[in-house]
Amino acid sequence: MIDNKAIGKAIVYIENNLFEPIAACDVAKACSYSYYHFHRYFQAVMGETIGSYIRTRRLTQAAWDLVHSEKKILDIGISLYFETAESFTRAFKDRYSMTPTDYRKNGLDVLIGNRPPAQIFDNTLYTYTDLTPQIVTISEIYIMGIGFKTTINGNESIAMWQFFNQQIPDPFINNKRFGIFEAGENCSSDIFSTHSETTAFVGIEFPKEQPIPEDMQRKILCGGKYARFIHTGMVKNLMQTYHYIWGVWFPKSGYELDNRDDFECYTKRFTGENMENSEIEIYFPIK
Repeated sequence: MIDNKAIGKAIVYIENNLFEPIAACDVAKACSYSYYHFHRYFQAVMGETIGSYIRTRRLTQAAWDLVHSEKKILDIGISLYFETAESFTRAFKDRYSMTPTDYRKNGLDVLIGNRPPAQIFDNTLYTYTDLTPQIVTISEIYIMGIGFKTTINGNESIAMWQFFNQQIPDPFINNKRFGIFEAGENCSSDIFSTHSETTAFVGIEFPKEQPIPEDMQRKILCGGKYARFIHTGMVKNLMQTYHYIWGVWFPKSGYELDNRDDFECYTKRFTGENMENSEIEIYFPIK
């Protein structure tokens, strides 16, 4: 039986060979499965063939390059193995309902809302083979902590955690910790980027009836359906995991983000920010 990890491995292989002349059979071979079995499994899980996925991902990369590079439009198309300018323009227009020229002129980044495609480097490939999420439903959670403003790129969470950890009452020191990026107008998919300012919250799970200290805030984390990912490794690589989720998983998942907070959960499996085996649970709200 083909393991779900093979899908992650296939996506990693495609990401790292996007500018190479790869075919569906090459992807299957990289995952050590026969093409006969693997292409059917890939289509069942991803909802499209391997070849279609490669083509779609190349168009996503083309869209990124049009906005974020000075490359000639023809060079972008050729580098991604569209044989002619006409074939590139036709495929791009079918996908984005406009020509590459108009897309660049308008400075758009419509497919993933200004979020960059996954930037995967050789020394971090292993982190992506196990990133198939579990779809879970959780009940609301009551949290005590502190709120602040931040961005993804200019994350203030580490400093806020250092301050908050000194304030936790002893009876609750081992409770689950939560890092929350709060939903708001700046988090809509069409304008959100890693530079968008948002409000955030760090805290611990806290009994609903328990009074909180005067210098703390109480927050209710909404229950509902979430896609739960597990980041394994050092905290400094966490941004690369988010790039994968935003740039690869969400565009192909068929799920739509719900207007609730996404958050990180730190359990006993989080063994430290510099530990290779440390785990952080990442929850994205979905409809």
